Amino acid sequence: MQLRAFALVTALAAAASPSLAEPTRVAVRAQALDAKFIGDHTGGVGVTIRDARSGKVLSQGLIRGGTGDTARIMKTPPARYGRVSDDQTAGFVAMVDIAEPTLVRIEAEGPLGRPASATTVSSTLWLLPGHNIDGDGIVLMFPGLVVEPTVILDGPDRFRITAKVSPMCGCPIEANGIWDAANYSVRATLLRHNRAVAETALAFTGRTGEYAGVLPKADADGDTLRVVAFDSRTPNTGVAMATIPTGR
Repeated sequence: MQLRAFALVTALAAAASPSLAEPTRVAVRAQALDAKFIGDHTGGVGVTIRDARSGKVLSQGLIRGGTGDTARIMKTPPARYGRVSDDQTAGFVAMVDIAEPTLVRIEAEGPLGRPASATTVSSTLWLLPGHNIDGDGIVLMFPGLVVEPTVILDGPDRFRITAKVSPMCGCPIEANGIWDAANYSVRATLLRHNRAVAETALAFTGRTGEYAGVLPKADADGDTLRVVAFDSRTPNTGVAMATIPTGR
């Protein structure tokens, strides 16, 4: 009788005690839409994993590494369950300690080396204790374009705009390339008090990712320039602002 009572007490105590947290591995990657993975080339991507309900931070880190194998990503249709990344592809491997199935939000911000073009992408999913997510892992897709304009005076009555444009991974836009320069439209608009006063298309210069054009010289302090780029074949767009040199 005493033995049965002891066994019952032991079982109840075990049931009442909290479960031990179990380290669970989660691979996270960031991929530019219609392009390669985002990594060191554009400054990496910051990752935060939170308990979706409490907001508690479970893991933080930085996606580092290369952009991946171009042929594998862009030219070879992946087989079902096939891996697109390789061991050098940019990623962050988090170790999350959880004791029970946990709904988490994975949030990624980047590319950190292009802060004016950085965006945030997130996804919510269940993690199970001890059920590791390896291989390609959780791939967060980043739509958008990096747009980096510069403006210089080009004679007494006009200025020249040059814009460097790329997918979020920094992949090269080139004539007849995988990211074909002909598919991208880039326009510059001169704004005065938030109203458009002049506009021009920027043409591909032949240099990787470079588009250029001219606009009349600004005649008022505080004028700004807005450069908009988009890919006609995908949802990728990008916007950047620049100050205007007046020469005064």
